[in-house]
Amino acid sequence: MKLANKEFIKTVEKKYTFEKKPSVAVAVSGGPDSMSLLFLVHAFIKHKKGNLIALIVDHRIRKNSKDEAKYISTYLNKNDITSEILTVNKDKLIKKTMNEARNNRYKLLTDFCIKNNFLHLFIAHHKDDNLETFLNRKIAGSDFYGLKSMSEFSFYNKVCIIRPLLNFSKDELLNYNKKNKIEYINDPSNFNLDYTRPTIRNFLKKSDKKTITEINRDFESILFYSPHFIQMIFEILVNIIVKIDSKKIIVDLQNMKNLNEITSENIIRRIYQFLFYGSNAPRSKKTRILISEMKELNFNNFNLKGMIVKKNDDFLTFWRKTV
Repeated sequence: MKLANKEFIKTVEKKYTFEKKPSVAVAVSGGPDSMSLLFLVHAFIKHKKGNLIALIVDHRIRKNSKDEAKYISTYLNKNDITSEILTVNKDKLIKKTMNEARNNRYKLLTDFCIKNNFLHLFIAHHKDDNLETFLNRKIAGSDFYGLKSMSEFSFYNKVCIIRPLLNFSKDELLNYNKKNKIEYINDPSNFNLDYTRPTIRNFLKKSDKKTITEINRDFESILFYSPHFIQMIFEILVNIIVKIDSKKIIVDLQNMKNLNEITSENIIRRIYQFLFYGSNAPRSKKTRILISEMKELNFNNFNLKGMIVKKNDDFLTFWRKTV
């Protein structure tokens, strides 16, 4: 699909479901990615006669972040786009890491959406971002769930997150901005090699065509096979469950023991996310310790990041520890 307003409107209408006159929010950093998305969504909302708000987060990590937020807000006002500046509370600035900034940003954005009845939040992640995420998670040893990277549609804090640019490259977004004379700012942290993502971005930029082709082929394979893998894990889990409710899951111990380590680890991670309502699953290292002890029948109770695993005769009970 060509990155242009008409084609974008057609694709969004086809892929996603909205109310008759949709109210949507767009996360705007002021960078080229979010600015291109904002003007694309603006065209869509004008077509649908809906309501749009640009949410600008002042993350307070850089000294000039407040001035940047005001500059973008003023620029959007000149283009008849309503905006709101959301400022991260000082108490949330502890480590000042990119991960902390991300969590603060998503919490602010989705809390605003819930409070003001915006059902959909558009995020400007693009194809290059997804490839960087794939490499980052591959280095960290993620499973199929993690390696498939970002999805076009997901939920965060009960808000629908839409990433409609995952099939477009950074260059395509820059060309759209240039063609439509859209202003933007550059975040210097994107070039700071003290952070993992800029380091990966720099590696990709300097890699030859063969390396890039192999990385893309690897990523495409994950995208193709991950739904089948996820379906397989789900079917295995359904077959070994003896009892399930909102507080605990009981599985057949012998069937669990017969699974290989990769399958067992994914089963346990899915059980955890069910009991803890989609929270991040425990790290592989401790999960594999549990699997090893489970195969040796070497425990009665095991605490896995707040989830208690109890061995009782021929069953394993997973339940959420209450505080």
